[in-house]
Amino acid sequence: MMHFHAMNVAVSAFYKFVAVADPRALRDALYAAMSSRGLKGTILVAPEGINGTISGAPQEMASFLAELRADPRFADLVTKDAAAQAHPFKRLKVKLKREIVSIRAPEADPTKHVGTYVDPSDWNALMTDPDVVVIDTRNTYEVEAGTFPGALDPRLDHFTQWPAFVDDKLGDVAGKKIAMFCTGGIRCEKASAYMLAHGFAEVYHLQGGILNYLAKVPASQSLWRGKCYVFDERRTVDEKDVSSGGS
Repeated sequence: MMHFHAMNVAVSAFYKFVAVADPRALRDALYAAMSSRGLKGTILVAPEGINGTISGAPQEMASFLAELRADPRFADLVTKDAAAQAHPFKRLKVKLKREIVSIRAPEADPTKHVGTYVDPSDWNALMTDPDVVVIDTRNTYEVEAGTFPGALDPRLDHFTQWPAFVDDKLGDVAGKKIAMFCTGGIRCEKASAYMLAHGFAEVYHLQGGILNYLAKVPASQSLWRGKCYVFDERRTVDEKDVSSGGS
């Protein structure tokens, strides 16, 4: 007699800023490696690196990530892992892009300089420091789902508006400590690189983003309020969805 159990699907989010000399060749290799393992989701490939969220059977996911890390460019790839009852993605897409997160400011180059990473365990202390300006770098609709109380909302419709926000609104805080956060950490890499290129001296960002914070900080100590918007069919997640001990 056959027993059916709820499907256990691994979900993995990752990014890596690293020079990719032949994005098309990497795109084709990633597609083949994922397709053969039945993985779904999206990976963006650009000359500056990769950015993806994918799902699949746990053993197939582990096999794919091991193959990806065998490439010296991605040997230290950090993933944010979660589990789902079913695929949160319908299909597999590996896309060539000019940037893995679009800001349209060449000086925002995380391979040259980025802000100081802040471990989730240290974030509360930094964020509640009165000398620190905390900024939510996400788009307005994401901020409205949930955020850290007291964080500045730049009112962005698109991340390409970040340089204008910094140039127009942050001139009077250039001498202060800036602490930024985003969903998974990738926006803050470019946001901090842009600010460092424009004269901001002390720039910090939450390592691994909100998802890492929710996974690692106990709910009793968490300062997060609301839901975290994610870009798959789950739509939003909170502590119970991501506190799986994944990195």
